[in-house]
Amino acid sequence: MRYRRFGKTELRLSVFSLGTMRYLAAPENVWQTIQKAIALGINHIETAKGYGKSEEYLGAAIALGLPVPRSQLHITTKIPPTADADTMRRCINESLEKLHLDYLDCLGIHGLNTWEHLDWVKAKGGCMQAVKEAIAEGRVRHVGFSTHGSLDLILAAINTDLFEFVNLHYYYFFQRNLPAIQLAAAKDMGVFIISPADKGGRLYTPSQALVELCYPFSPLELNYRFLLSNPHITTLSVGPATPEELTEPLAVSDRDGELTPEEITALERLEHYKNKILATDKCSQCYKCLPCPENINIPEVLRLRNLAIAYDMTDYGQYRYGMFENAGHWFPGMKANRCTECGDCLPKCPENLAIPALLKDAHERLKGRSGRRLWGS
Repeated sequence: MRYRRFGKTELRLSVFSLGTMRYLAAPENVWQTIQKAIALGINHIETAKGYGKSEEYLGAAIALGLPVPRSQLHITTKIPPTADADTMRRCINESLEKLHLDYLDCLGIHGLNTWEHLDWVKAKGGCMQAVKEAIAEGRVRHVGFSTHGSLDLILAAINTDLFEFVNLHYYYFFQRNLPAIQLAAAKDMGVFIISPADKGGRLYTPSQALVELCYPFSPLELNYRFLLSNPHITTLSVGPATPEELTEPLAVSDRDGELTPEEITALERLEHYKNKILATDKCSQCYKCLPCPENINIPEVLRLRNLAIAYDMTDYGQYRYGMFENAGHWFPGMKANRCTECGDCLPKCPENLAIPALLKDAHERLKGRSGRRLWGS
């Protein structure tokens, strides 16, 4: 296992962190999963108030006795932004109680996803007042934020200089947030990548087309290596439901150097194949088509279409597309069938894409079943 400095927190975190959302699918395995993760070198566990009973399960495991000294295990929980300090104080107290902890190594403002959330964070007497009090009292040591928001919002939150780390989405198949990683690095913030296996493409169950294009690497391995080759990224979330699911991700936990020529070749093959298959229908993700009068997240819809056509990632596309209109600020935007063909987007597109037609095609390919987030807001 490799370890990296988590920005100005000065914590040295394992390059993989144990996420605790999925272990709730098999709560009887929680203690065994935590034990195995620590034995394999993971020294950072991340949970959240919003992850059902995750804090309680982790707290019960902590109460049984950690296999390493508390000072060697870094624990993060996340609490949603609140409009007032009193609510945040209560939430911090509840989380510490559930976790059986005297202090949190890191507290993340969970889901800083809207401009209103950012206003709450910046407001005098808002949630950050309670966080600062907890830091002064030694009950919280470091503060950061997690986000599913737009790039502009993420950059604005980083530029408040209120935070020491950021948790965000960034993968080989979604590179939109690279400027946020670069700004975080310039601010000496730690960078935590959310769900690279699942949100990054459901890469634990890849299509045969993707397997063949990534050979001799697995798609999951190649995505992990793409991320770990970036020195500005501190740690990647791995969220096993059972101890056995740690094996494949951690097989690359000691390979965090530059990409090898073979890995670069595989990534170039993916890019060339996508360009060939999509040809003049490829959306390059410039985001210039926004805003849409019907609030359709056009670039994200067309990204999912790109992946479905180029790499047969239809299952992933349907999974993510089904979140539209069902996940609130965690995955905002309307489905593509809301398009009225008003044409507002057409002159904005530098590639002259027939966007309304592509949206219609994307909806037909991806409409599947609607989905919701695993846990509530």
